[in-house]
Amino acid sequence: MNKNLQAYGKENIKSQIAGADSYTIIKMLMQGALDRLAQGKGFLERKDLHGKSKSLSGAAAIIKALNESLDFNAGSDAVENLSSLYEYMDERISDATINNTTDPIVEVISLLSEIKSAWDEIPSSEVEKALAIQASQG
Repeated sequence: MNKNLQAYGKENIKSQIAGADSYTIIKMLMQGALDRLAQGKGFLERKDLHGKSKSLSGAAAIIKALNESLDFNAGSDAVENLSSLYEYMDERISDATINNTTDPIVEVISLLSEIKSAWDEIPSSEVEKALAIQASQG
């Protein structure tokens, strides 16, 4: 039954992504990273090193994808700062993996939660404007 539930979850995510705009996909990625970080912390607390490794690897991969999605052509200090923060988060996940400690995970959860909270507070009118500009450019 667990495999059926996992398969349903994957299909549900695929269908959400298929119709999603870039803003929504970024929100989903951030939430996915937060979920995997929380799972990794729980696995580490239960001394399940295989589960910890799988969850934290997934979180690190998502954070790398978020970093790669940044528009460095915008020439913004905010983009450079966010990239540095994502790189720092990746290093802290590595620290947690290597040292089998939850403190770095808690730190990354806190940092990413702040970023996601700010992202979630962007007014829908601004999101629509940005998406319209993006569509006209590409």
